[in-house]
Amino acid sequence: MHHRYRAFSFVDRISLLEPGVRVAGSWQIPPGLPRFPLSLVAEATGQLAAWSAMAAIDFSHRPVAGIAGRVELLGDAAPGQTLELSAELETADAEAVAYGGLASVDGIPVLRLHHCVGPMMPAGEFDDPAAMRERLAVLCGAGAEPGAFRGVPEFALEELVVETGGIARARLQVPGEAPFFEDHFPRRPVFPGTLLMNMNLKLVDALAGSIPPETGRWAARAVCDMKLRAFIPPGSGLDLEAKVLEHSAAALLVSVQTKAGGRLQGAARVELAAITGK
Repeated sequence: MHHRYRAFSFVDRISLLEPGVRVAGSWQIPPGLPRFPLSLVAEATGQLAAWSAMAAIDFSHRPVAGIAGRVELLGDAAPGQTLELSAELETADAEAVAYGGLASVDGIPVLRLHHCVGPMMPAGEFDDPAAMRERLAVLCGAGAEPGAFRGVPEFALEELVVETGGIARARLQVPGEAPFFEDHFPRRPVFPGTLLMNMNLKLVDALAGSIPPETGRWAARAVCDMKLRAFIPPGSGLDLEAKVLEHSAAALLVSVQTKAGGRLQGAARVELAAITGK
């Protein structure tokens, strides 16, 4: 498992751990990366909360894809910067974990999670519980050596079509093999929901580009009611759709859905605001 904790792990130090209650830590974004999307900042915050939840039940279960009530997109995180991460847990047991979290850079918030719920699954189905205990000891001790992450593949929106009436559609081909599958997860590879979130945001951006605001440009400010209903295995072909729900001079609300073989895999709403400048 050469890529374990190197290809899709975003916590390299835990500075505070109250299992099942709260946790704080950090992760240094490798300076050599071309970019680091906010969807992966959300992943880092969720992973930190997961360590606290798993520690509370001695790694008998682990959280998997679930629900995010609201993901606030507050700023940017650039290669070379350090994410300061924290999470407050409402519940953490063998059924589910419920939490909120914050990611900051130099004390300035860049992303906030509200009302997130992850159903718990038997940890041994996805990973080695003993290895995870050892990893937690490293994170709470000297910390992991930074710089292991080398990025993820750039996925393309295939067959992208922006239609009149405020609808955009595209296909996403999940790779059959990729290093991040060894990290997410070793015993049961699953396409990460935050990578899907990133592709949905790209589709929303393409749709928003066809509806220019009166001044400035559209920028995504929040992802709401995000639900992942099924595990997405390697090699899946996904159909993505974005549709305008509300449109005003200053705001745009877009729904996004992901289907595989006609069956709904996930859904969310994206709030955009008209901004000027960068």
